[in-house]
Amino acid sequence: MTESRSLPVPPGRAGERVDVALSALLGFSRTHAAEIADAGGVTVDGRVVGKSDRLPVDAWLEVTWQPRRAAVVEAIPVADLGIVHDDDDIVVVDKPVGVAAHPSVGWEGPTVVGALVAAGFRIATSGPAERQGIVHRLDAGTSGLMVVAKTEHAYHELKRAFHDREVDKIYHAVVQGHPDPSSGTIDAPIGRHPGSSWRFAVTADGKPSVTHYDTLEAFPSASLLEIHLETGRTHQIRVHMSAQRHPCVGDALYGADPTLSARLGLERQWLHAMRLGFRHPASGDDVTFSSTYPADLQRALDVLAE
Repeated sequence: MTESRSLPVPPGRAGERVDVALSALLGFSRTHAAEIADAGGVTVDGRVVGKSDRLPVDAWLEVTWQPRRAAVVEAIPVADLGIVHDDDDIVVVDKPVGVAAHPSVGWEGPTVVGALVAAGFRIATSGPAERQGIVHRLDAGTSGLMVVAKTEHAYHELKRAFHDREVDKIYHAVVQGHPDPSSGTIDAPIGRHPGSSWRFAVTADGKPSVTHYDTLEAFPSASLLEIHLETGRTHQIRVHMSAQRHPCVGDALYGADPTLSARLGLERQWLHAMRLGFRHPASGDDVTFSSTYPADLQRALDVLAE
């Protein structure tokens, strides 16, 4: 069933990108707004416009779209989902590659939420049904540590801690080449890529994003980095390292050399969430959890070291 809306461009929205304005005016996610525009569902004074076009002053906006079906939690077991810690308030998992944090439209594979349901975990929070307990995310192609809240109190405390940058998030990444300086900070705003609704980029109007890195080991063609995220934007490490011309090895979406990826046997980005530290939402104690490299990343590292 098709839905539509017609409305004048509010004065305060003139000059905004189409996808940004639709998100604010109609309550769509930015991704959904971009998809509607890409499908030709947005017109301004009868003319079809793209997602990155700017809305003019005193124009008439018409939007037509197909409602998105709701994401559904499927209890799909994940045999190699590691349970690092479990108590009455939280569960910390070591997420394998190929598993999304939660269900979303278009994703048909396993999820952390679905795997926990399949394993008998009970999550009771006010988060959306398909995102029960999820307070932060890892890309499906990124492995490593995630904390999931099991109670309402833990959910709100952890959401606040992530928002207030009180969580210590340490990643290891193998990037192409050798960053110069070998240790440093990348402070560059990240927003939607102007040419793709699925990619992100350093953009002037993006959200503040800060990444700290240190080189742990240098190889002839790549470097192993330890990365501390001060902020938590989608694809932040991948975007920042690519912008420095040092994309994560194996990361085809952000410009990795396919020849090197093939030599290392990588089918995803070399990126792993190694350590996660925060104040326990119930006890108030500082807790830290650690992970080890999964087999595919360790093999790639071994080849680099040969």
